[in-house]
Amino acid sequence: MTINDPLILPNGVTLKNRIVKSAMSEALADADNNPTHALIDLFARWSSGGAALLITGNTPVDRMHLEHAGNFVLDPDTDMKSASALAAAGKSGDAKTLVQLAHAGRQTPEAINASPTSVSDLQLDLPGYGKPTPASESDFEEIIAKFVRSARIAQEVGFDGVEIHAAHGYLLSSALSSRINTRTDRWGGSLGNRARLVIEVVKAVRSAVNPYFIVAVKLNSSDFQKGGFDHAEAVQVAVMLEAEGIDFIEISGGNFEKPTAYQHVSKSGSTQIREAYFLDYAAAIKVALTIPLMVTGGFRSSCVMNDAISRGKTDLIGIGRPFVADPGFAAKLLSGEIAKAPAVEQNFPPADTLPRGAVLNWFCTQIELAGTTGSPDLAMSLVDGHERYLNQIKLATERLLEARCD
Repeated sequence: MTINDPLILPNGVTLKNRIVKSAMSEALADADNNPTHALIDLFARWSSGGAALLITGNTPVDRMHLEHAGNFVLDPDTDMKSASALAAAGKSGDAKTLVQLAHAGRQTPEAINASPTSVSDLQLDLPGYGKPTPASESDFEEIIAKFVRSARIAQEVGFDGVEIHAAHGYLLSSALSSRINTRTDRWGGSLGNRARLVIEVVKAVRSAVNPYFIVAVKLNSSDFQKGGFDHAEAVQVAVMLEAEGIDFIEISGGNFEKPTAYQHVSKSGSTQIREAYFLDYAAAIKVALTIPLMVTGGFRSSCVMNDAISRGKTDLIGIGRPFVADPGFAAKLLSGEIAKAPAVEQNFPPADTLPRGAVLNWFCTQIELAGTTGSPDLAMSLVDGHERYLNQIKLATERLLEARCD
């Protein structure tokens, strides 16, 4: 098996190859959290670029719990015409398109919600985030209902499925962590209790949509924090999720406090270690499952991708940043025109010499430029891209708060 081979998902849907555009923080919604023409145009370009599957960036089910003021939100207040246009754009080049449904929980910026709902009152150990309010039993029921509501809307407007975000420290991810989830009721304590929220969300969503609507889950292989959700627990939760009839699991890792998934790696070390930094963690999960597994994080060379698939370490290759540099790289990789996806980050200085989040923020700026102007500015300095993105967040938040007041 190689990246060129199709994959039939458990629900019978066929993906034309094994390359997936994983979720990125596109943050190109308007002040009312509706998709803009820039976002729609980006997905049209990505769809024609050869990948089998596209996944939107963080799409909150609750407007008061955003990851970013520029998030596209899918709820009854969404402009359904623009949401349908986004779904159509994603599918226009024969790619399947999923909405990544999420609830930011305690990782909601303080300017958006000073007291966000979380599993406990443990505050994020970073500036700019408020003291969370622990969810009540009724809060959990409402959160589950909002995931179901958003999934139904996604189906109605034409998306091929949803990916439920239970990674990177957002609400469903934090519920899994014994470090964050300190509850003593049925939502905390044992792993079965801590997994209850994501299991109930998945169960409710799966039963609310049609059988051919893809339901996937993004799960941390580990939080990489002492006392947090660990790798052995990830294997157990993956098995629980499979039992609920999902179509694949995407493996990543880390959270805002430990941003492992957002790292950029140096040129040192073997190619496979340098590229596929979650692959070894995924191996034990892959062995425990019969459904497909997707691994996201650092893949660049077709030889590394093909080796990972042929050796049964993963079924799908999740890729993000190369889609920013060249939206058509996947077709070139599949045809053999190129042997490696764009890897501009490999020439960046070490992360510890840069402002916190500079590399991630530079790529977010490039996404914004690609959407609004049609192409990124890869010659832009890291610091300029970083500062531009911080300003973009500030302006987007101001527009959002203004719109709320109106």
